Amino acid sequence: MSTQMRFARDGIITKEMDIVAKSEGVTAEFIRLEVAKGSVIIPANINHKNLEPIGIGTSLRCKINANIGNSALKSDIEEELKKLRIAVKYGADAVMDLSTGANINDIRGRIIENSTVPIGTVPIYQAVELVERPEDLTLDQMFGVIEYQARQGVDFMTIHAGLLQGHLPLAKKRHTGIVSRGGAIMAKWMRHHDKENPFYTNFDRLLDICKRYDISLSLGDGLRPGSLADASDDAQFAELAALGELTKKCHEQDVQVMIEGPGHIPFDQIEMNVKKQIELCYGAPFYVLGPLVTDIAAGYDHIASAIGGTMAAYCGVAMLCYVTPKEHLGLPNENDVREGVIAHKIAAHAADVARGRSVSRQRDDAMAKARYSFDWEKQFELALDGDRAREYFCLSNNGKDGHCSMCGPKYCAMKLSQE
Repeated sequence: MSTQMRFARDGIITKEMDIVAKSEGVTAEFIRLEVAKGSVIIPANINHKNLEPIGIGTSLRCKINANIGNSALKSDIEEELKKLRIAVKYGADAVMDLSTGANINDIRGRIIENSTVPIGTVPIYQAVELVERPEDLTLDQMFGVIEYQARQGVDFMTIHAGLLQGHLPLAKKRHTGIVSRGGAIMAKWMRHHDKENPFYTNFDRLLDICKRYDISLSLGDGLRPGSLADASDDAQFAELAALGELTKKCHEQDVQVMIEGPGHIPFDQIEMNVKKQIELCYGAPFYVLGPLVTDIAAGYDHIASAIGGTMAAYCGVAMLCYVTPKEHLGLPNENDVREGVIAHKIAAHAADVARGRSVSRQRDDAMAKARYSFDWEKQFELALDGDRAREYFCLSNNGKDGHCSMCGPKYCAMKLSQE
């Protein structure tokens, strides 16, 4: 089975490339060239039948991903499907199922069946459910889970293949150690067996599965910083260099790949981090969690993340992974998903406008016209969260004179300006 990258390199424009081109307002040939060189990926597992393809890359609109999934303590299939619907309704371009509790296969199967956006996973989470301790995992168990998820239709997978034995001593110097769940699992496995990362040493086996189903790899940052004190340290950048090496292997075998990034990063270090990733990873799309620009926004981490995400996207990040108000505190519910999606849609959109994406700016200009003409219905239609805008307007206004309750007709600047 050929991948999107192989088709692109053979000069073939696929239906997925054509759909992405239309949604981005560019030519299909432009998308083909970007996919061919690895600057854009189109996550599209051949078994995900109802998928509406998207393109992820710096040359396109910045995308956002929403994480959902149950835990061993909370949530079920119906609740996760509600989260999926909320995420897609309010603009998530992709969704990751990070389930770690019961019925993982059933939940994922229903999510893929009901999702029009690409679905991602972290297979090691499910693999750990097969054993008592992470270090008891076997190679065949790890790859068996990857193969099963591939058959189900997962479009992109986070694999922590770049965290190596030699990196572990570097993490000991940190304030918060290894905060990536997948990274911590792999670190414990390596330390127990005194062996190199099995995904690194068996990377060709992983690529073979990806090629059969056209799965995009999302190379995970197991050593992402979990606090400002650990940002941009030797551990983080040592792993990033290894991810660059693996990116080259992906491209050589026509496997689409993006690179995951931090994490907690001071605002002034974001641009440097993005430039370093682009340099070390051959221009592969960068997919970041946040980054959160402060450690003290508990309960409001979606705001701290959106602030960092705006800067990251402006500097060239291709996709933002949302953070919800529950980050560091608990499993998100439906409202948390909504808040996280909207916060990061604002961040991505603001960056797109700043980067000169004409398709994005058109919506802002239309909103300005609707405001000046007091066309409230048009404003609700154009707003990123039109439901919330309508709710606030109706709560605060009687709707009789067409003006909001902030000023009323006597003090309304736009009315006075028109007069």
